[in-house]
Amino acid sequence: MESKIHSSLRTVEWKDNTVVMIDQTKLPNDLVYVKFTDYREIADAIRNLVVRGAPAIGVSGAFGLALEVLQSNATTKEDLLSDLEQARKVLHETRPTAVNLAWGLERIMQVAKSGKDVLNIKESVVEEAKRMADEDIQVNMRMGKYGAQLFSDNDTIMTHCNAGALATVGYGTALGVIRATKESGKKITVIATETRPVMQGSRLTVFELKHDGIDVSLIPDTAVGYAMARGLVSKVIVGADRILHTGHVYNKIGTYQIAIMAKEHKIPFYVAAPLSTFDLKSRPEDVIIEQRKASEVTTLAGKKTAPDGINVINPAFDMTPPELISGIITEIGIAKPPLEESIKKLFESKL
Repeated sequence: MESKIHSSLRTVEWKDNTVVMIDQTKLPNDLVYVKFTDYREIADAIRNLVVRGAPAIGVSGAFGLALEVLQSNATTKEDLLSDLEQARKVLHETRPTAVNLAWGLERIMQVAKSGKDVLNIKESVVEEAKRMADEDIQVNMRMGKYGAQLFSDNDTIMTHCNAGALATVGYGTALGVIRATKESGKKITVIATETRPVMQGSRLTVFELKHDGIDVSLIPDTAVGYAMARGLVSKVIVGADRILHTGHVYNKIGTYQIAIMAKEHKIPFYVAAPLSTFDLKSRPEDVIIEQRKASEVTTLAGKKTAPDGINVINPAFDMTPPELISGIITEIGIAKPPLEESIKKLFESKL
């Protein structure tokens, strides 16, 4: 059984040599689709959160390069690769923390480099980008099946930010696991945090789950401890924007404090992410945490909520260390503590 979200809400899609996206800045009030024909427009869309979520921006980056091969006037392979490299740089600089973007761009560049000539490269790049979008949904559905085993009938599951269909091409990572758990016949309810300052929880996660007929309650970010102390939460599941080989998880700001509170209240804390989110080379000190504009914090729905001329610290992500994580759900299995060892085994089994 496929979920309604999977079949009717596709976050990013290739149609008639254009890229069509849901404009997530307009949700939940309006479901608006926008079309792009130039990679620079895709870069702006990623930067401005029209599209967000690590898997979704990975595929969007690939589609950006596909648009560039179609637009390029290059007549030689060398010139076309040069145009693509320029586009890759612009797209990559939009969101530095999410590793899926670099992964998607690199996968397309490898396909382009192995092409025989300009026409062959153009065809193969477009086909590969479309394949990546289709794969994303299949990967998420496999992840959902593995993850559903960890959840029980009548569980109340807390989630933070949006790791659903809207963070991927379709179906979702953390919300994909929630969907698969419900589809397996278990009765579940969800508690979603609002996820300040851009409200991805209230605007996107609650929108998706309500659309899907899943029982969801919204809480302020500041009520996480209250909900856990009152025994309202059975388990926690979140997505990820980057996972290191050590098991350190980078996800939406606020994830770390939720993980600490879950540990304190003996609540299992799970992460759901595809293998494309893993960064097996970097160490924690190498990872750049994206800092976003002050206005996200000092205004709400266009209205000022803070005085002018103040300092603002607005990181997009934080790091949750492996000792706070009960398991990482992927499309080929679940990594359990000790995470570094489990992650190594997962990747070895993939070879």
